[in-house]
Amino acid sequence: MRNILTISTLILTGALYFAGPIETSMADETPTRTVLCGKLQQQTQQAITEHAEAKRAAKARALQRKATRFCASNKQAQGIRTFAQALKLLGVQPIDD
Repeated sequence: MRNILTISTLILTGALYFAGPIETSMADETPTRTVLCGKLQQQTQQAITEHAEAKRAAKARALQRKATRFCASNKQAQGIRTFAQALKLLGVQPIDD
């Protein structure tokens, strides 16, 4: 009986040991496309506001509207690429995280 308790204690300790790194690795995951769409939308809006007088601001606004529609219609990859194009027109580096 004592051996069974010792073995079960060791198994539980091992399970807890291996579960720890799994939880921390989940926290370090890359953001989802939906989250990235939201972040890029905010960055694009801020960049358009800051560069409103730029020659390419009108084209960037049009790309922003197009990207927003893509993200809203579950085409996040296309939306992310379009936001990146709008930011590059304004000379801004898109966020990566």
